[in-house]
Amino acid sequence: MPILRLALPCPLRRLFDYLPPAGVDVARLRPGQRLQVPFGRRQSLGLLVEIAARSALPAHQLRAASAVLDAQPVLDEALLKLVLWAADYYQHPVGDALFHALPVLMRQGPLRVAEAVHWRLTERGMGLPAGALQRAPRQAQALAALQAADSVSLEALVAQDIAPAILKALADKGLAERFHAAAPAVSAAPAAPRKLQAELVLNAEQAGALAAVNAALGRYACLLLEGVTGSGKTEVYLQAIAEVLRRGQRALVLVPEIGLTPQTLARFRARLGCEVAVLHSGLSDRERLAAWQCAADGEAGVVIGTRSAVFTPLAGLGLVIVDEEHDASYKAQDGFRYSARDLAIKRAADAGCPVLLGTATPSLESLNNALGGRYQHLRLRERAGGALAPRMRVLDIRGQVDQAGLSDGLLAAMAATLGRGEQVLAFINRRGFSPALQCSDCGWLAECAHCDARLTVHAAARRLRCHHCGHQQALPGACPTCASPALDFRGPGTERCEQVLAAHFPRVPVLRIDRDSTQRKGSLERYLAQIQRGEPCILVGTQMLAKGHHFPAVTLVAVLDADGGLFSADYRATERMGQTLMQVAGRAGRAERPGEVIVQSRSPDHPLLEVLLADGYNAFARVLLGERRQLGLPPFCHLALLRAEARSLSEAEDFLVTLREQATADGAALEAAGVRLTGPLPAPMARRAGRYRAQLALQSRSRGRLNQVLGALCALAERAPTRRDLRWAVDVDPVEW
Repeated sequence: MPILRLALPCPLRRLFDYLPPAGVDVARLRPGQRLQVPFGRRQSLGLLVEIAARSALPAHQLRAASAVLDAQPVLDEALLKLVLWAADYYQHPVGDALFHALPVLMRQGPLRVAEAVHWRLTERGMGLPAGALQRAPRQAQALAALQAADSVSLEALVAQDIAPAILKALADKGLAERFHAAAPAVSAAPAAPRKLQAELVLNAEQAGALAAVNAALGRYACLLLEGVTGSGKTEVYLQAIAEVLRRGQRALVLVPEIGLTPQTLARFRARLGCEVAVLHSGLSDRERLAAWQCAADGEAGVVIGTRSAVFTPLAGLGLVIVDEEHDASYKAQDGFRYSARDLAIKRAADAGCPVLLGTATPSLESLNNALGGRYQHLRLRERAGGALAPRMRVLDIRGQVDQAGLSDGLLAAMAATLGRGEQVLAFINRRGFSPALQCSDCGWLAECAHCDARLTVHAAARRLRCHHCGHQQALPGACPTCASPALDFRGPGTERCEQVLAAHFPRVPVLRIDRDSTQRKGSLERYLAQIQRGEPCILVGTQMLAKGHHFPAVTLVAVLDADGGLFSADYRATERMGQTLMQVAGRAGRAERPGEVIVQSRSPDHPLLEVLLADGYNAFARVLLGERRQLGLPPFCHLALLRAEARSLSEAEDFLVTLREQATADGAALEAAGVRLTGPLPAPMARRAGRYRAQLALQSRSRGRLNQVLGALCALAERAPTRRDLRWAVDVDPVEW
């Protein structure tokens, strides 16, 4: 009898054998279909990987699957092959990897018909005249929205900033009622793509880059498009995608953050006359499933999404684009620790189509591949439309007393910019009011009870919060150790900068844009719309503002602290500092008015900072590549981490010590493999969320040999006797070490 080999969403690194469900024709089963199966004492979902002729298990131990859930595979052959390859490369349990590639609702069982919550007026509500409820303006707004249509979806009302509590207030008055209606089907793509807006005229460099991409269509090639900020990389993307659509194929576009999705989506829909599916974590599970199915059914010509969108089914794939390819958010830090950028390259290779990596600040890995001829290197050195590169200068703040990180010289430059009717962007990559709270009398510091980290002050909410585990507590009025009221805020965050700037410039709007201020749906879009009006204002924000955005009226960018990345123990910190600084600097002077970038520093004569500001990122990156080569660090070697976490640090370290001793029992074999083991050592943050973490590092110049030794360690770890609360995981090509 044929054997169904299934992957189950569990931590075991193997497939499971089952018999076919009773009455099911095995000839109709295909790899990629979901089945319901008995697993222990419960029912579980499984994904069919292959149909085998025999099993290693005796016949009496084989159980039959309960039911087939899908008429057609939910993962096509190409995607199934990609995820299986990724599970092997990243040494991750195959079932967990495969189910990670599916939308959440597909991991939970049979799909139900979607229903959406709608609101409508009651008979009493219909009797109210226009303009009623003026004493309750938010209710009046909701009433007007419901008067304009027979019914309105809750999603559309929330998008108008009408909270569910306001709708409930109308319901309590008997004026409105909620009901469920079938969710609208995703609209089909038009028969042929059409442009809604005319293409922009390309300059010589853009035209050359587009020609190179078009020449690669129909075959695999990896192209690195390195273009200074404002050089028109997105226009190259759009015209390349238009050519792909004309050929009857589809395109996949990855962006690093949700914040870049709205404006990217708006530009793509304004230019391409096809359905554009969007996938990111800001959508509901039902919305993500609808977009995923739109792509799977062939209705979407373009898919735009963040990291997990690399697993979206897309038949006839003709082009893959990874925007801001250097961004660390493409690498998952928990669970299935894959790199979406690297999997995008692998997916393009499997599909036989080009992949375009776009950035102003290439990762050292990608730049090294381009310099070595493995990637085709395309350069855009000039800004599009005649805009000039911003003037950059360092402001020496040694010995100065500043206000929340704002020196007198910087405040004067801001005042001059605002006086000309222009906009200012102040960049500080720290959320909250202050990164630390300290007692001036006894030296007590507010620290997280569960992590090796300080608590961040959030003054507006009067809370102390840990940005690592989510723990929070009330802001104390006095020191809990000595009862002194002399509590000081150590260092500024975005919230504190906003407060100081609002007091210093009372007539100018100060817009804080960070993860805290943009939690409500649609809030980021409203901020961006206000900025685009071009009226004088000050933007205060984190990396959400640093990349991808086009702010024509911003002519001054202020970097409040550039020194942190110059002296970090993390070997990647300097690279990230240079990337972030150049990305945020690129927001200045993107239109006809010239821009200026002021970088505050207490190390203004640091050699790397001087190279970056004087000669640009490419020269800066080449210096870093030279240092990495001398030290034998990536991209001139390959790294992997085997991490363990437990209730105590000694328990985690003892587990890794045992693995290392077993792996090095034959030292000659390990030496011949060219793999060096370091540790175990405590992780950079040894205690997080109440658990202690240690890690064993593997380093080799041969990726194949590294993965071979790592696989042997994983096999040892699976067989090792451990306490139930000990967990271990693998991180291949880590971005933090």
